[in-house]
Amino acid sequence: MDEREERRDPIDELRAADPAEGVEPRAGFADEVVARVADESAVAASQASAIKTTDAAASARPPVADLTAERTRRRPRWLPVAAVAASLAVVGAVGYGVGAATGTTTNLADAAAPPISLQRQAGAGTTEAGPVAPGAAADSRFTGAGAADLSYPYGFGRNAFHASGLSTEGGTAAAYAFDAPAASDTATIAALAAALGVEGEPVLADGAWTVGPSDGSAPTLWVSLDGTMSFSYTDPGLDPWVCEDGADVCEPSGEIPSEQVAIDALRQLLADAGRDAGAYEFSSETWEGAVTRTATAWPVVDGQRVDTGWSVEVTNDGLYSAYGALAELVPLGDYPVVSEQEAFERLSDPRFGAQMTIMPFAVREQASDEIAEWVPPTELPAVPSPGTALSWPVNDVDIVEARLGLASQWQPDGSVLVVPAYEFTDAAGGAWSVIAVADEQLDFSME
Repeated sequence: MDEREERRDPIDELRAADPAEGVEPRAGFADEVVARVADESAVAASQASAIKTTDAAASARPPVADLTAERTRRRPRWLPVAAVAASLAVVGAVGYGVGAATGTTTNLADAAAPPISLQRQAGAGTTEAGPVAPGAAADSRFTGAGAADLSYPYGFGRNAFHASGLSTEGGTAAAYAFDAPAASDTATIAALAAALGVEGEPVLADGAWTVGPSDGSAPTLWVSLDGTMSFSYTDPGLDPWVCEDGADVCEPSGEIPSEQVAIDALRQLLADAGRDAGAYEFSSETWEGAVTRTATAWPVVDGQRVDTGWSVEVTNDGLYSAYGALAELVPLGDYPVVSEQEAFERLSDPRFGAQMTIMPFAVREQASDEIAEWVPPTELPAVPSPGTALSWPVNDVDIVEARLGLASQWQPDGSVLVVPAYEFTDAAGGAWSVIAVADEQLDFSME
């Protein structure tokens, strides 16, 4: 991986931008962060999952949803999966305060290019594999009145794009899709359960396959009937965050496994599930105060990571949890793609909604400083005088590089394609994405 791609990796940028590295965040800080960047439903779920559920309440809720909420409570979701670049509200606005994530990328698939995302919040429609809850919003201070007055971009607002020397040649590029129906059968689910050591027969009910008990008494596998057949596994017997009876706060215990242990566990899971581990690129992360380590396997297609992979969380006692996309990618043939110049013009076309997928370091630093220095006002602003010029800031974005790659695209029926997309890098180090598929292959109708 060259120096530019390494610098642009969101986890590396998050780590480099963290002036609180080595400092333990104060109690409750992570909950406040979530409350600022998530919508009301996500906030409610986060707050509910942060409180130890009583036995009576647990029995009253659907067991599978309860297990998912418990996994959310046990760790900050954005840190293990921050490599997916669309979680800008978290990475850009508050990445400095959650403590340093530590880990490296182990390139086992010829140093693939970073993934590209077309979603304002990546993973819409997924389960735990999605880095940001569907519908999550940015900090209310940046989306309410006066939000457009920010001079730095957050993927929305007013931007004037400039570029020169871009290619005007179009062409074709391969597209793919997740074959969910092929993975939704008893044999496939049973094979994954066996790889994870889950006992029981697969049962299809309420929009998901399940194997194992639903009361938290033993390992359980849950596989959603969605476009990627996203799965989730947990072994409650290896939970290092078990609370003592009556305790309001759970303190984790144990030592952090090594990166190699976590990656080896994931490689073994892929092999046991019938996947070729050589077709994936691996990374491993942990975070301050944790006693577990995560490893992620990114599928590599045409030399690029695809933004939907497999991930595990391990303790010193073994594999604690896992999630990913059980469906495999199948080719859809070549699609016509627009030129770099035409894709650049789409950045200013409201039909395509250009997404800022990597925020420049200086912009994040400015945002962090302004949040840290904000104090409540003590008096009202002055009344504008007649003829006052209207503040209408426009951010000038100088595009210096274009890259054609792949990005996931969720269809209205829930199916998922992996299609050609462009990533444009600006002079400040930010990155913007836009779909590359030509107009004749795009359905602009509203449904």
